[in-house]
Amino acid sequence: MSPNVDPRAPVLRLAGITKRFGALVANDAISLELSAGEILALLGENGAGKSTLVSILFGHYVADEGSIEAFGAPLVPGDPAAALAAGIGMVHQHSTLADNLSVLDNVMLGTEPLWRPLSSRRAGRARLVDTAKRFGLGVDPDARVATLSVGERQRVEILKALYREARVLILDEPTAVLTPQESEALFSTLRGLTAQGLAVIFISHKLDEVLRVSDRIAVLRAGRLVDSRLAAGATKAGLAEAMVGRAVPPPVPRPHTVGDVVLHVDRVHVGAERAGARLDAVSFSLRAGEIFAIAGVSGNGQAALVELLCGLRAADAGRVTLAGRIMPADPREWLRAGVARIPEDRREVGAIGDLPLWENAIAERYRRPYASLGVVRRAAARTFARKLVERYDVRGGGIDTPARLLSGGNLQKLILGRALSGGAPRPGEFVPLAVVASQPTWGLDIGAVGYVHQQLLDASARGAAVLLVSEDLDEILALADRIAVIHAGRLTAARPTKAWTLATLGLAMAGEALPDAA
Repeated sequence: MSPNVDPRAPVLRLAGITKRFGALVANDAISLELSAGEILALLGENGAGKSTLVSILFGHYVADEGSIEAFGAPLVPGDPAAALAAGIGMVHQHSTLADNLSVLDNVMLGTEPLWRPLSSRRAGRARLVDTAKRFGLGVDPDARVATLSVGERQRVEILKALYREARVLILDEPTAVLTPQESEALFSTLRGLTAQGLAVIFISHKLDEVLRVSDRIAVLRAGRLVDSRLAAGATKAGLAEAMVGRAVPPPVPRPHTVGDVVLHVDRVHVGAERAGARLDAVSFSLRAGEIFAIAGVSGNGQAALVELLCGLRAADAGRVTLAGRIMPADPREWLRAGVARIPEDRREVGAIGDLPLWENAIAERYRRPYASLGVVRRAAARTFARKLVERYDVRGGGIDTPARLLSGGNLQKLILGRALSGGAPRPGEFVPLAVVASQPTWGLDIGAVGYVHQQLLDASARGAAVLLVSEDLDEILALADRIAVIHAGRLTAARPTKAWTLATLGLAMAGEALPDAA
């Protein structure tokens, strides 16, 4: 720990922070302290107020009430420059680096006055190298960011904050796009940083890693601080209950029989007209009654594969057969064949935000049985929507509520119900031939995650073939019967879930020790 830091004095003190957006109270009189060398985990459901709170801390928002002290001095509200000057740095979930610039250029960007005629690159390089060495963050200053792995980019983001002399580091979902090995390297880095006196606010939805890396845990619910406890002795079940206000039962696998092949992808190739869209001779089979998971770091071809299996794009080579039929690039044909889709982007792709719930409920199958001669049968459609909302526990308003007003979890329930009902007048009667679920729980709170998991398990038990595309390895290991890994557009051989470990999944996700392609 730095000799200049008093370990007994809080480096941050938030007192009575309140923030309102109209009638919504996003933060309600929150008071927190953070000490030097401490990792404080911040937990909460979607909409609990975590993002608002750290946005106030970093100067993006101004609190309506309350105050913040940093290192004993009042923090100027609503001024990110003041937060940086006070020693507060933030590493966002998604990289904010410029791919076309070097590591050194990214780190120095914004640290020199515009009127200076020449950049002090030599001094900047020396300072960067010294900072990297002091904190154990090995990096090549001349490497172009576009050539770095996701884990390496995150190290650069942390270095960028440390270069600006950050003494408090806010990490927002830092392991969301990392392999297990990269996550381990991050945890090692954090231990080194806190040993030198750095204080860390760690935001994550992964309870295992929160318990492992943090010293203390603060839980927000509905904008209020409802729990603060030491990590030592805390449990996942206790934290989950604190987050949602009730016990969260784990999903229950149902007995299921794996049947015949429903979907077969045969040496499919898709050219990379945009980043992360390439598929290279991908082959696999999906059987009735099973959950087959594809793991991988974002941008390795998953999006192209999902679009292919929803009829949104055509393969350049190879073919896809569904129940023995070669399928065209036509979404209507895939829906008619009984394929249910749960898209990754629920707001931009999965729903039309300005339309009410009842119209979104029939959006994929309105022609039959909810329209005739181009005229929507409103009474039938609204009756179906009410049953759907009730069966899938969609909360946040009646069937006339615009979809954009739903929380992420409730919107996902609506999309899930629409997909699994197949438009049948009585939701629950229809069994999809196949379900294509892409990142189905991304950004959801733990209660909504458990609900979605249970629905996917129940669908497979009823005979649906479920393809789960996810970056969440805990999700994959909990649900899947078989797993394959996608990297740089290539797919590994599919193996039973018990044949994989977090370590082997991580190696395959990083492109190392890949088994033969399926």
